[in-house]
Amino acid sequence: MPPDPASPGDVTASWEPICDGIMHAIARHRLGPGAKLVEEEIAEIYGVSRTVVRAALQALARDGVVILQRNKGARIAHPTPREAREIFEARAVIEPPLAALAAERMGPDDVARLRAAIDAEHDALHADNPREAVYHSADFHRRIAALSGHGVLAAIVDGLLSRSSLVIALYWRQTATLCDNAAHLALLDALVRGAGDDASGLMKRHVETLLADLDLTSSPPPASDLASALSLRRR
Repeated sequence: MPPDPASPGDVTASWEPICDGIMHAIARHRLGPGAKLVEEEIAEIYGVSRTVVRAALQALARDGVVILQRNKGARIAHPTPREAREIFEARAVIEPPLAALAAERMGPDDVARLRAAIDAEHDALHADNPREAVYHSADFHRRIAALSGHGVLAAIVDGLLSRSSLVIALYWRQTATLCDNAAHLALLDALVRGAGDDASGLMKRHVETLLADLDLTSSPPPASDLASALSLRRR
């Protein structure tokens, strides 16, 4: 095996695109729960050293998205039914107050971006592409959290949404767990009106409905092709 030439500066400069690529692949269900993440393969895909790859995997492990095991390498996390429930319960606590804050900060450009996310979700559903619809649904939630202006909680929601993608990959009861347009349109209306209390209540009911619609039974992880999954992000 060739030596690993990375320097500390290289690690600092280079690991974030790998995290972004893996998170993107998870969000689009290109990498499923339990998928192995081979350092050598990722290093070749991104043209970096294994030290850089390790830094990315360690960052993802801190967020609960990747599991690192001694002598076994890295793999995408495989949430248990209990973990799945806790992920959505955490969202039901954190996302409603962020929606209320977002209602106070909405501008015309923000409305356009949120509506575009809803339209993209709707188009994906009508194109019979539910996995893409799930991605745009999460994007809608992620944008609301970012609009809140609360950086720390928005970052937590970002991680929870990525872990939610793993939960949906395992416990998805077909289209029942998709964020329906009616719920999102109602949320958007409350945000546009600046009705923080309404937005908070709608968000809470919406996330609780998503949890109720999951079938929290054991399911094998879907097969994943690491090279294909990550190459989609790099095109």
